[in-house]
Amino acid sequence: MTAAYILVVDDEPDIRRLVQEILQDEGYEVSVAESGAAAREARRARRPDLTLLDIWMPDIDGISLLKEWGEGGVLSSPVIMMSGHGTVETAVEATRLGAYDFIEKPLSMAKLLLTVERALEADRLRRENIGLRRQAQPVAEPLGKSVVMQQLREQARRIAQHETWVLVTGEPGSGKEVAARYLHMQSPRRAGPFVEVGVAAIARENSAVELFGSEAGDKIHFGHLEQASGGTLFLDEIGDMDSATQARLLSALENGSFLRVGGTQPVTVNVRVVAATHRDLQQEVQAGRFREDLYYHLNVVPLRVPALREHSEDVPELLNYYVNWFVNQEGLPYRSFSVAAQNRLRNYPWPGNIRELRNLVQRLLILGSGAEIALEEVEAALGAAPRAPAGTPPLFSAKDDFDLPLREARDQFEKAYFEHQLRKTGGSIGKVATLAGMERTHLYRKLRALGIDVRQVKGE
Repeated sequence: MTAAYILVVDDEPDIRRLVQEILQDEGYEVSVAESGAAAREARRARRPDLTLLDIWMPDIDGISLLKEWGEGGVLSSPVIMMSGHGTVETAVEATRLGAYDFIEKPLSMAKLLLTVERALEADRLRRENIGLRRQAQPVAEPLGKSVVMQQLREQARRIAQHETWVLVTGEPGSGKEVAARYLHMQSPRRAGPFVEVGVAAIARENSAVELFGSEAGDKIHFGHLEQASGGTLFLDEIGDMDSATQARLLSALENGSFLRVGGTQPVTVNVRVVAATHRDLQQEVQAGRFREDLYYHLNVVPLRVPALREHSEDVPELLNYYVNWFVNQEGLPYRSFSVAAQNRLRNYPWPGNIRELRNLVQRLLILGSGAEIALEEVEAALGAAPRAPAGTPPLFSAKDDFDLPLREARDQFEKAYFEHQLRKTGGSIGKVATLAGMERTHLYRKLRALGIDVRQVKGE
């Protein structure tokens, strides 16, 4: 496990030395700085996981440094303020600026160690929660009791024990990010950060800043690579990375150091890279769109996530998992799948994989009614509308909606949703607003934007 790196900033040498020795005895990696200027340089050289910052120093005070280090009002890592002459107003100001806590001198070492431990744990949980919010569902591990999924988990556990780069392959929606998170949690780096980077979502002209950070005077922006130091950097859809960033990434990972954009001093980094792609990177190499040397570095240990159609016996378990998840997390009504419906879905090819299954479950819980989801309702949701019973609300096809632009697919879903709710409530705008959790005025605007005639739907 990688030890947390702590920067101690204090102009009193005895305090610096004492705090450094005690923290090192506790297993932390510690650097010290005797002034604000030295703190700036130490922070420029390496991003700390936590900073102990004195307020009163001869060159620049800790509150000013705190303001300077806040990126968009948010500190990149926790800061604990220290002072022997602090006031309530100073403590309030430090907290307002994002400091985790304020400790008075003379220092109680027991309190200091407890505060450091709590600050690091709070920061870990904060990053973990951000990662889970980005996920569509907080799955702890690849789900399924089938042989192929058992083999996947076993292979991930074995790979996790080695510090090699990993390339996770699989079709879109098959669960590559879940496999990467599981690998991280099984590794010695599990206590470190798991930083996810959606390569396709980064603007090409801004990708270097996002990954490697930037420097402008005393202002430092820490990129994803430094944020992942001591843990795992997950590069989702690395096949979309431009060639210049590929070259820079390869150099950084081979040398263990890099330059921030605008920087002049190399920054060391200790990170494990897990990359994912649905592309055939070997073909991308042959076509000249992906660097051959980076591909061979990544492909030392490949991990393939199977498509859902390859383990269709896990479909009932997945259906049950997502029903329970949407019921517990989104407050949707509980409904169970009939045996016939489960059998139909076991034999469905699932072109959108687990993501399609999750979306299907959510649609059926939102748009359907009754305790059981019958075969006819599943057929309607899959696009076989002629087999749906009379009165079934129109659902757009799961086979088609993945090929639509996001906005158009969302509009179609919302139109079907509101038409269903209007029929269900007899055209009552008030009841639909309550069910949807919207204000009436907002609902009226939404219905007009979607082209829904309330009177016509009510008449139906």
